[in-house]
Amino acid sequence: MEKQQNEYLNDLKEIRSLMEQSSKFISLSGISGILAGIIALLGASFAYFYLRTEFNYDIFNIKNAQISKDEYYRMLLVLISDAIIVLTLSISVFVVLSSRKAKKNGHSIWDNSVKQLLINLFVPLATGGILCLIFIFHNLFVLVAPATLIFYGLALFNASKFTLRDIKYLGLFEILLGLASSFFLGLGFLFWIIGFGLLHIVYGSIMYFKYDRNNS
Repeated sequence: MEKQQNEYLNDLKEIRSLMEQSSKFISLSGISGILAGIIALLGASFAYFYLRTEFNYDIFNIKNAQISKDEYYRMLLVLISDAIIVLTLSISVFVVLSSRKAKKNGHSIWDNSVKQLLINLFVPLATGGILCLIFIFHNLFVLVAPATLIFYGLALFNASKFTLRDIKYLGLFEILLGLASSFFLGLGFLFWIIGFGLLHIVYGSIMYFKYDRNNS
């Protein structure tokens, strides 16, 4: 009788596992998180040294910087271009490595769980992106870093229902970092490095050792 009950319990666990796999995207790659963090650090390094060399501009303390309007928009263009390149490379790495992991595990890279994941990511990210453009329009550049971190964290937390639940902790840390950044206006670049660079590397490393290493 006890043996039969154990078999029922094992069957229920397998059914539950299959249901979770069908409703969640579980093919996130820890390596992609590490690489995204490294790409962010490289992008930040380029921005720092380029602006320091071309404009003698301390990006770590923009609040007290004295620059002309023309220089402001030129530097803004460099930063936006740099951010777009970093984002494009990070997304590309995520798609390639997650697709490879999904294929290896016999999962689909494009199913209902992925659609739900993207929708829950997109709404907070789009809202935050529009808000940041409004800040830039009003020359409130010091508020962009806190806003990007907070809305990125909200997007991750919101999307964690449709992927590995560990991602919600990364989201919470991003939110807390964004709130902290709002108290230290002018140091947003430093908080960006921590949030989009170091936190991704730490998170990706944890995910790799927790989920990927034994399957590689």
